[in-house]
Amino acid sequence: MVAYVIVPGIGGSSDQHWQTLWERHAEATVERMAPRSWDEPDLDDWVGAVDRAVAEVARSGDEIVVIAHSLGCWAATEWAGRAERPAVAGLLLVAPPDPAGAAFPRAAASTFIGVEARPLACRSIVVASSDDPYCPIEVARRLAAQWGSGFRNAGGFGHLNAASGLGEWEWGKAVLAEVVRG
Repeated sequence: MVAYVIVPGIGGSSDQHWQTLWERHAEATVERMAPRSWDEPDLDDWVGAVDRAVAEVARSGDEIVVIAHSLGCWAATEWAGRAERPAVAGLLLVAPPDPAGAAFPRAAASTFIGVEARPLACRSIVVASSDDPYCPIEVARRLAAQWGSGFRNAGGFGHLNAASGLGEWEWGKAVLAEVVRG
């Protein structure tokens, strides 16, 4: 069996965001991280929230896959680099913002600036949109290479969030299945 940890971006995922829909309709154990600093993100707080969510899901004894979106990608990959417990089985990293880009969220700039993509110790796939305002596709492809992740271009869907109108996002579920299968 597989259990999932949901790691949203700033403010969490709205009711119409694919992460929330996946969580709501999951037939598996799912835990959403819950930092204290949703709207004024603090990297250490977010990494701690990922750690707590993973620890909670680990009680199930299932293999764990992290499903991260936007700034949550950086929290998840930073957590993976710092984690003392056994690594998760995989990471799905959707629409990571470019920390060096002009559109990087100002609210996160003080603690997330300086994060670096380092090789991950588990299987992972980065999914990016060809017209994401927070990260050009070539930067997302470079981040995937630096993390040692597979890469999938989702096409022109903006930031791959609720505004993208993805609904249950079946294509994304197929990529998640790739991460689960390894």
